[in-house]
Amino acid sequence: MNKQLLIDNLRCIPDFPKKGINFRDVTTLYKDAACLKEMLDEMYELYKDKGITKIVGIESRGFIMAAALAARLGCGMVMARKPGKLPFTVIKESFSKEYGVDTIEMHIDSINNEDVVLIHDDLLATGGTAKAAYKLVEHFHPKKIYMNFIIEITDEGLHGRDEFKDIDLETLITI
Repeated sequence: MNKQLLIDNLRCIPDFPKKGINFRDVTTLYKDAACLKEMLDEMYELYKDKGITKIVGIESRGFIMAAALAARLGCGMVMARKPGKLPFTVIKESFSKEYGVDTIEMHIDSINNEDVVLIHDDLLATGGTAKAAYKLVEHFHPKKIYMNFIIEITDEGLHGRDEFKDIDLETLITI
């Protein structure tokens, strides 16, 4: 994989969404065809033989690659959304993040115990959002859970990976 291509095209926005946060903007990776292809090809290679039946994309940037990879793998895609965005009965999980508290929800019929699930988001920082998504998926008792992120941030003293010691977790680039 051409990690340098991704790193060179990643935008960093200081003090967003609040002072002291260096926001990694993956939209620059999505708009570049070569980056988009590189990410999708790499994720496909990582998961093509894992028997994935559902990919959970975390709101909202996680939806993009989750949907693209689900189409390539021939599996379903499930959305983990902010409150009030899903029209059917939901389960929910609240979590702390580096700049506040939030909640994510999934439909109660999203996953079953025969599924092999990949949870995907754009970024792993503190691990709060990912852990909430993991807890939601665990509720369904699937056969196996994998996790994938485009970017893992470790350069600011963040240790989100520590939340997932015994989980198969992959990231495309680490900063």
